[in-house]
Amino acid sequence: MMQTSPNIVAVPAPVRLLMRPLPLLPLRLMLERLVSGLIRRRPGLFLRLDHHAEKVFLIDPTDLPFVFRLKPDPEHPTVEPLRRERAGAWDGRIAGPLGALMGMIHGTFDGDALFFSRDIIIEGDTEAVLALRNALDDAEIDLMEEAAIAFGPFRPAIEPFLRGVTPVAARITGLPLSRSDENEVFT
Repeated sequence: MMQTSPNIVAVPAPVRLLMRPLPLLPLRLMLERLVSGLIRRRPGLFLRLDHHAEKVFLIDPTDLPFVFRLKPDPEHPTVEPLRRERAGAWDGRIAGPLGALMGMIHGTFDGDALFFSRDIIIEGDTEAVLALRNALDDAEIDLMEEAAIAFGPFRPAIEPFLRGVTPVAARITGLPLSRSDENEVFT
């Protein structure tokens, strides 16, 4: 059930400080695998963007020390983590706490409510950002399930671990780590 007035939890400052020096290459490799698998299983995901698929989107979790630069080109989509100061040019930017952004992806929070309550900020090409949001809403993505799938042949070993740890981690962190409309993390 989607919440209209969310209680958004921010990543604590000590955790942000610990994350700051971490190398982004492992995260980039994981995201590349996740996105390529997602597009392989859902080839129409970014087709809905039409001419906006050529745009560059900056996904900016304001409580993390890095941002994500998304190029949803259906032929070769990329998501790369970058240090905030190296974000470069973008066409549309969505900024807000990690919990709000994950809640939108997982269908826990209503994007319009987050925008009007100023929990998220949209800048640049608003039409393109709305097209992206609508495409992601329609896809009903579960990031934990996608992460398990990205492990390929190791999925049978990883999936039970993620099934057990995801609900506990969600309760501890307050972050919406999986789709809210499912009783289980994976289907």
